[in-house]
Amino acid sequence: MTSVKRTISLAKRGIRNYFSRRPFCVSFEVTYSCNAHCKHCHLGGPVDEQRAAPERYGELCREIQPVVAQISGGEPLLRRDLEQIIKAIRIPNKAPYIVVTTNGTLLTKERYQRLREAGVDEFSLSLDYPDERHDEFRGVPGLFKRIEKLVNELDSEPHKAITLSCVVQRDNFRDLLQTAMLAQRWNVRINFSTYTWLRTNNKDYMLSQKELPEFKQIVKQLLDFKKKHKNFFASEYVFKRMIKFFEQGSIPNCRAGERFFIVNPDGALSPCGLILRKYKTQMEIKRDFMSTNTCGYCNTSIRANSEKPIKYLILDNLSGHL
Repeated sequence: MTSVKRTISLAKRGIRNYFSRRPFCVSFEVTYSCNAHCKHCHLGGPVDEQRAAPERYGELCREIQPVVAQISGGEPLLRRDLEQIIKAIRIPNKAPYIVVTTNGTLLTKERYQRLREAGVDEFSLSLDYPDERHDEFRGVPGLFKRIEKLVNELDSEPHKAITLSCVVQRDNFRDLLQTAMLAQRWNVRINFSTYTWLRTNNKDYMLSQKELPEFKQIVKQLLDFKKKHKNFFASEYVFKRMIKFFEQGSIPNCRAGERFFIVNPDGALSPCGLILRKYKTQMEIKRDFMSTNTCGYCNTSIRANSEKPIKYLILDNLSGHL
């Protein structure tokens, strides 16, 4: 668990970054290669790419000073130097809070322990269904059982630093409560993110207007479940915003480049993972991108959680870490 001292340090940086218009979360997308073929994603397979050295990611993190450093991809565990990347980014007892986002295919108990020792605070592990349907959606046979085996093996760990990440879409929204209940049985946390069609240009997974009344009832059930169980991360604010996104098809006033942005595998900066224009500094992003940005066609987890009002930004993101 995060110490009280470090939690206070994270909260202070969050407040400072909010009012100084610095990012809350930066996603270090350390590779675009991926060993899965997810239906909701444009990535999949090996990518010939230029990759920055671990030290460069560390330098960038110290320049940017985010509250949360998300290590993602692609599949970040494909990088054999991932432990070195974590060590380069980590500052003992201070920000950033380090989260590794993974599909779970390469995460073993031994790798989990090595990465925790290197400085990982939390693993965000994708799980979109409470059963083997997850395998088909992610394009990896046997993946659900592999994840189940891993979380059971981690029962012996003093703190199981796993949060399941579920992408809410048309084919799985009726299973969300069952997925949350599964997370409770596994003694891990759960978070929910909104499907976006921008990655694949496929709107088939967007909830229809006819399905929204049923979805709202399911959200009510989820929030009732949240009141009884501490393992539930997504807040009422996030779910209200998710409903609004499915109702309208967009959320205006995107703050990409300010509240959050991306570090590409080569170390260049981009405003988000869906608009891969490259910049050298955050100042360039603010000057050349934010002034003309009219996109609002996603509500991904990094955006939804980084664009919260200050009250929810601090309380929601730091709750459960003490």
